[in-house]
Amino acid sequence: MMKKNSKLMFLSLFACIFTAGQTNAQERKAPSYPLITHNPNFSIWSNTDKLNASTTTHWTGADHSLLGLISVDGNIYRFLGKEEASYKTILETSDEKPYTVAYIETAPQGDWKSVGYTNIGWKTGSAPIGDDAKQVKTLWKSDHIWVRRNFNITNPASINELLLKMNHDDNVEVYLNGKKVYEKEGWTSTFQYFPISKGDLKTGKNTIAIHLANTAGGRYLDFGLVDKQKDNAARIQLAEQKNVEVTATQTVYNFTCGKADLKLTFTSPLIMSDLGILSRPVSYISYQVQSNDAKSHAVKVFLSASSNIAVYRPSQEVSAQKYATAKLAVLKTGTTEQPVLQKGADDMRIDWGYFYVAAPKSSNAVQFITHGNAAADAFRNGTSASTVSKGRSLALNTVIPFGTVGKTPVERFIALGYDEVLSIQYFKRNLRPWWNTSGKETIEGQLTAAADQYKEIMQKCDTFNKSVYADALRSGGEEYAHLCALAYRQSIAAHTLVKSPEGEILWLSKENNSGGFINTVDVTYPSAPLYLIYNPSLLQGMLNGIFYFSESGKYPHPWAAHDLGTYPIANGQTYGEPMPVEESGNMVILTAAITKAQGNTSYAKKHWKTLTTWTDYLVKEGLDPKTQLCTDDFAGHLARNANLSVKAIVGIACYAQMAETLGYTETAKKYRSIAESMVPKWIEMADAGDHYALTFDNKNTWSQKYNLVWDKVLVLNLFPQKIYDTETKYYLTKQNKFGIPLDSRKAYTKNDWILWTATFAPTEEEFKALVHPVYIHAIETESRVPLNDFYDSKTGIRENFKGRSVVGGFYMKLFNDKLNKK
Repeated sequence: MMKKNSKLMFLSLFACIFTAGQTNAQERKAPSYPLITHNPNFSIWSNTDKLNASTTTHWTGADHSLLGLISVDGNIYRFLGKEEASYKTILETSDEKPYTVAYIETAPQGDWKSVGYTNIGWKTGSAPIGDDAKQVKTLWKSDHIWVRRNFNITNPASINELLLKMNHDDNVEVYLNGKKVYEKEGWTSTFQYFPISKGDLKTGKNTIAIHLANTAGGRYLDFGLVDKQKDNAARIQLAEQKNVEVTATQTVYNFTCGKADLKLTFTSPLIMSDLGILSRPVSYISYQVQSNDAKSHAVKVFLSASSNIAVYRPSQEVSAQKYATAKLAVLKTGTTEQPVLQKGADDMRIDWGYFYVAAPKSSNAVQFITHGNAAADAFRNGTSASTVSKGRSLALNTVIPFGTVGKTPVERFIALGYDEVLSIQYFKRNLRPWWNTSGKETIEGQLTAAADQYKEIMQKCDTFNKSVYADALRSGGEEYAHLCALAYRQSIAAHTLVKSPEGEILWLSKENNSGGFINTVDVTYPSAPLYLIYNPSLLQGMLNGIFYFSESGKYPHPWAAHDLGTYPIANGQTYGEPMPVEESGNMVILTAAITKAQGNTSYAKKHWKTLTTWTDYLVKEGLDPKTQLCTDDFAGHLARNANLSVKAIVGIACYAQMAETLGYTETAKKYRSIAESMVPKWIEMADAGDHYALTFDNKNTWSQKYNLVWDKVLVLNLFPQKIYDTETKYYLTKQNKFGIPLDSRKAYTKNDWILWTATFAPTEEEFKALVHPVYIHAIETESRVPLNDFYDSKTGIRENFKGRSVVGGFYMKLFNDKLNKK
């Protein structure tokens, strides 16, 4: 037992830590801040609370640098981003230059790590090495591989900072001249840079030796060495960030920059009621400057946008140009290769189409192109000549002169756009983005319209932001409203809008950081509430492709498919196995939700035959599901899953509800009776006294029954209130700092499901008690990525997943209140 005074000391220490955490929580508004958010390709974030503390990134974590500087009477301050790290190649990786290695797949004899080792019996192969024949030059399919690479260095002392550049899958040990310099259990999904000592290099011959072990999944190795160059960060003052605010469509920062104040606003006008504006791939960066000392000051603002925004890997060559239209000054960049729709993957950036930076001619903007590492110096030195038009990691630079600024605010803006040219391959047919379905539009036209409508769109966004927040505040309180604001752009920006060859809307999600699948049904399912509120036709656009897949005969099964491929290639399911009850239940439930939200039956009627097939499958297999995956597939296969059974029962009742609305009275009675008859059986199998079990065969387990929420939201009146009371009371005994675990197996949780579970809580107090830890996670988690939905409920650290659309599920409580006019 702890001694009394020790216990008091512990509690005091805990109080101090808690207070410090609370102070930090007051400063932070998000784990990552959305800046430019349109679709999975055009999605730029800041992963630090201070905008000028880090380089801005793509949602995947790759640098997509936006650098912002302001000159006030010649004093320069950095307010946006940091200069990208600049690397000089010492030893090339395969994306820079082909190279070979010696390798062996059985444990080598002798000191295989040393420089003088002789590679007798070893093979020679080209990099990269791995098990995917489409991506590698040397196939490796065993559990272990040992690799050696010799190289020469003439002057190690001239190196500024030595880094190992490597992409590996999975466990790796790296030796430089016999000394272990790096070790990691796990894998990377792209090149990463690891500091090592340049003192371990020798003049003349050197050797890198690597042991790579495969424990699960894929195999991959590519490596080299780089010299990290000195940057100019220390020579530029930092603007003082006063605050940041995140709303549905905007992120707003306020800075003090010496004798001037700067209000910086990033606007992605994702207004779902207007598909023209929603699909227009243009965001705004607005600058409002005023004096803070009642005097006048000479001000100009500088934006440098990296050409890496238009590449998959920084080693790809780009071309860039400067030109003008009748109303705009424009910079444009894209890869010289332009491999349009030639690949699909999860950790991928677009390397086709073109990125644009545009400013109204009326702002007298000056634009020029430089190498990335020369951009800040050019602004500081007052030079504005373009020095390059082709190369790697170029900078698109724009200077906006504000003239003399006093206490009256002066506002200017820059528009950033991306023309994908072709966005999606849909069953072998390439589709243009929605805004250019006709093929007659131009990106210059979109940029011009965005500039002409600037004031109107800013007003629309402001009005919409206030409406979203006020509605969420009334529905669930301040913490809930904050979560809804964080979720809005993230969810939308995980989709692409196109029109199918059949003329239907397709609102296709990318399963970000969890496989990269396109139009995954069990990703559509949790994200649905957001779209049911603001434009149910977009939810139809998430179901249309799955209906087509079945109704065209391309997916000849009596259950719904899991996905349509790997983004952006939608030619058919690529996930390894079906989730029959999961996906069929999802499709039926969501069609019923659309029917209620729109107040008409046309969509259900159009797909009635398919819905009937899926519902009959639920009747046959849903009550006591066999071993199979559900949406929480990371937890593995599970038989007799009580929550999956709820989905089937609710799905059958949803079908009956739609039948009733369609006037199919006898069908409605039949399926309603089936659903009702299943409920007491479910209760008997799941009842564990003070809670209901995870699986019917083990009463010592428990789980969140988030699928029950539709019984309340769609007013199905299937399950007795006692179940909701009992489950909610039990959940509150299982709370950890960052939320209720998903179930009794592990501490991990899913915040989208917590918000669904909270929605059926019997009281407002219980709802807020369940939501509070999710809010705390958003503002305290160590995982500084676009809001992740899968994390450890005790530590708050990300298990996996980031930037996913499923956070649209946060809107379930608001959808329920709006639908049922609460």
